[in-house]
Amino acid sequence: MKRNPVRVTRAAGDIGAQLSAWRRMQSLTAVQVAERANISRDTLRRLEHGDPGVSWGTVLAVARALGALDRVVDALDPFQTDLGRARAAAALPKRVRQ
Repeated sequence: MKRNPVRVTRAAGDIGAQLSAWRRMQSLTAVQVAERANISRDTLRRLEHGDPGVSWGTVLAVARALGALDRVVDALDPFQTDLGRARAAAALPKRVRQ
């Protein structure tokens, strides 16, 4: 079985803990969030405990159930970074021919 890099494992733990904090701040039970995300309680537990084997779709479904999906999408938007904005200006065409 292939092992994940340490940084990936650490990031999975951080994301799981953050989603757990979102859930607790909203006074939602794990059962409520699991039902809203259409996953099992055990899968939510694995995610919240940092299992990097939980699917990307599950992470997004839980983020949606917690009202945090837009924050996840925004966090990965390259145009929200200085580098992304600089590269976009250089890479995008100055005008579009019709």
